[in-house]
Amino acid sequence: MRLKNKTALVTGAARGIGAAIAKAFAQEGAVVILTDVEDNVGTALADSLGENTFFRHLDVRKKEDWEALGSFLKENSLELNVVVNNAGIIGYESGNAPMNPEECSLEDWNRVHDVNLTGTFWGCQYGIKWMKKKGGSIINLSSRSGIVGIPALAPYASSKAAIRNHSKSVALYCAEKNYDIRCNSLHPAAILTPMWEIMLGKDLEKGIEKVASTIPLKRFGRPEEVASSAVFLASDESSFITGSEIIIDGGILAGASATPQKD
Repeated sequence: MRLKNKTALVTGAARGIGAAIAKAFAQEGAVVILTDVEDNVGTALADSLGENTFFRHLDVRKKEDWEALGSFLKENSLELNVVVNNAGIIGYESGNAPMNPEECSLEDWNRVHDVNLTGTFWGCQYGIKWMKKKGGSIINLSSRSGIVGIPALAPYASSKAAIRNHSKSVALYCAEKNYDIRCNSLHPAAILTPMWEIMLGKDLEKGIEKVASTIPLKRFGRPEEVASSAVFLASDESSFITGSEIIIDGGILAGASATPQKD
């Protein structure tokens, strides 16, 4: 019960990493507000997690949705201790339009940044507003793609790099203002979620095997393994950690993996 007596908000919580974080928080004793644009899936998940979980519709791009969420918190006497800005898209959700630097349309560029970056901007801004009196933890989901370039997903990589940097700005700002709000970023890679399934092609098993062979640990990560890091950053165990990042990638960014060969 590492999050007992804490109330947490998780965006993009209907599926994938967001759902895993919401489940882990609930298991650790937190009151959890799950938010998403997929109302039916999100409501069903919240209902399955027990009486201390709630679902609210939230399009992270829209200020009016954040305002409505604030009204919900006030009406239910819920004071947040944790905000997880997880909602995000890669760009291919509505088709196969090119996402490379040469051919990506401005419309697609803006669409990805609106969800990923603007959504995180609002989440941080409202998180500060809601938690500055008592303190808390903001956890932003960046990516390995926020550290290295991804030619085929230029807007996604750009948005995640901006999230990485903004997390540090938020951390320093809150420290300057003595708000006792910590802000850190998580950087997952090769975590098997519905988002990855879009990119792996029709032969899912073959695609998984091909990508896994390039990962030092020789497998995809699980959403629960990202959730474990989120629990740590949400808990008091990480009380002296702010402006930092945790990479969860099976060793990809460590460099090349070479197996010693016998003569």
